[in-house]
Amino acid sequence: MSNQLNWLAVAGPTASGKTALALAIAQRWPCEIISVDSALVYRGMDIGTAKPSRAELAMVPHHLIDIRDPAQAYSAAEFVRDATRLVHEIRGRGRLPLLVGGTMLYFKALFDGLD
Repeated sequence: MSNQLNWLAVAGPTASGKTALALAIAQRWPCEIISVDSALVYRGMDIGTAKPSRAELAMVPHHLIDIRDPAQAYSAAEFVRDATRLVHEIRGRGRLPLLVGGTMLYFKALFDGLD
């Protein structure tokens, strides 16, 4: 990922309070949340994922949630492509990208690249 991209990240295990922290950050700064969660990309994965509630999703723009059917694969390379595009788009709107999730493979791929 380019050093020109400015963002914040909140990482941690499922149900550890990442969403609450992200929403608190978004109340203070103009943010859009990019989900860094390999389960939340799939529609219908609502149980066992600590997916943000509809009310939480309505509070601040969220990206990369419910974008695929469970029968469709979604790779770390696709995540890097999508997240990089979103970071640029969000920065272009004058907002701060806030990467939130617990899929460390996605964070590592985004920050260090894929070999």
